[in-house]
Amino acid sequence: MKGKLTYAKAGVDISAKDGAIGMLTERIKFERAGIGRTLISGHYAGIVDLPGEYAVGITTDGVGTKILIANEMRKWDTLGIDCIAMNVNDLLAMNIEPVAFVDYLAFGKVDNRIAREVGVGLARGAKLSNMSIVGGETAVLGNMINGFDLAGTCIGFVRKDRIITGKDIKVGDAVIGLRSSGIHSNGLTLARKVVESAGYSYHDACPFAPKVKIGEELLRPTKIYMEILQLAKRCKVHGLAHITGSGLLKLKRITKYGFDFNDPMKPQPIFRFLQKLGGIDEREMYRTFNMGMGFVAVVPEKEAEKALKVLGRGAKLVGEIVKEGISVKGLRMD
Repeated sequence: MKGKLTYAKAGVDISAKDGAIGMLTERIKFERAGIGRTLISGHYAGIVDLPGEYAVGITTDGVGTKILIANEMRKWDTLGIDCIAMNVNDLLAMNIEPVAFVDYLAFGKVDNRIAREVGVGLARGAKLSNMSIVGGETAVLGNMINGFDLAGTCIGFVRKDRIITGKDIKVGDAVIGLRSSGIHSNGLTLARKVVESAGYSYHDACPFAPKVKIGEELLRPTKIYMEILQLAKRCKVHGLAHITGSGLLKLKRITKYGFDFNDPMKPQPIFRFLQKLGGIDEREMYRTFNMGMGFVAVVPEKEAEKALKVLGRGAKLVGEIVKEGISVKGLRMD
């Protein structure tokens, strides 16, 4: 492939997206007073007040262009897990326990097989999250949609004094990474561009895993990090982050301080395959993909060893909080 591919060149400009969000949110000024007033907005989840010691957290998200790979593979039974994971993980990033979910499935033309397989994944994701699916909506939008789209909304509860926002993060805190299951549900526009431009089929075997098709690897469902709830109960936690679209830049959401990833997790082979095939530089990779680390916990340095034991396999001490900047082995991301 000629030249270096970026997420923006593939069709997703994060800066433009952020600008559009700003244009939208600056028009949304009204806030309810009394019961149900806004406690927190603009974080991983919105949180509204309730009488007593608890508050409710709300998230909404979808699966994105991962659906296009599922269509090519004619395999839709894991998309529901992705949809739930993207919502639940955002709740967990504020120590909110998920309790209920509603889905939105929009078709251009109804397909019963797709609906059935999406339902299988939703049921599995709900079980993994210990959460009920309490309703949803199926729409038929023949003049608007070619194919289908899947999204959902999740609610959870948290004690008001147990909400984690990142405000307690301090220089010197330990940064613990939690292993991702693979590409998760972000950066698929760039991944698809790389694979298709290089002339690969999603049905071709992965060069790094000949028994697995490229499409199967890209469809590997997003990990749900329910262990975070136990971590917050047993350890002092200063900050949490779900690493999704825009990669490590997501960390700016939780603190003004910086992150020095001096011992990062080793990315799964799919990331290096895409990087080499697309001529993508290292900085762009970490600004687009999770690179093997789907979640981050920030704890006091003295709590790091205990936190690693609580989190178990798949957790690793990857760095520390510094005064400013986000870097991986000295390479600045911001």
